[in-house]
Formats: sequence, C-alpha cells, structure tokens
Amino acid sequence: MGTFTTLIRPVSSRVVQAHEPVDGCEDSANPLIQPQYRVVLAGKCFFHIEETSTGRVRGFRADHNEACHLARSLERNPAVPSAPCR
Repeated sequence: MGTFTTLIRPVSSRVVQAHEPVDGCEDSANPLIQPQYRVVLAGKCFFHIEETSTGRVRGFRADHNEACHLARSLERNPAVPSAPCR
C-alpha cells in the first residue's frame, strides 16, 4: 500500500478586515471581474443562459457544456445572436 502525505498549511491565520488589502494588493489594482452571463439550471437537463445585469434569458441549451460555451461566446461578442438550438 502506498503512503500519502498531507499538505502543509500555514500555522498562523488571521481574519482580514474588509478595508484591509489581501496579501498586500489593493482592491483597485485587482478588480473583481463579474461575468455578464451565467448558466442556470432551468429543469431536468435544461439550462438557461441569463444576463446577470437584467436577469433576461439570452439563450438555452440541453447540455451544460454547450450552455457554458454559449455563455462564453456571448461574453466575447454580445452582438451576435444566439446559435440555433440542437
């Protein structure tokens, strides 16, 4: 039987306050990028691609991978109409 080693974790931990920079990085230097579209389960094996700002459904797919692909393609070029459903 093989042996397993555990990961070494830092000994000291502390709670970071909301106004403190994490690891010396300012929030303005590393802004969080919010997605414009999200994939939401809408039924059994059925997924909606929703626009996060408005909540509107911009497309739908029966396969999760295809729904994620459509969401990524809408992120890159939102002017392109959604591809036909398969």
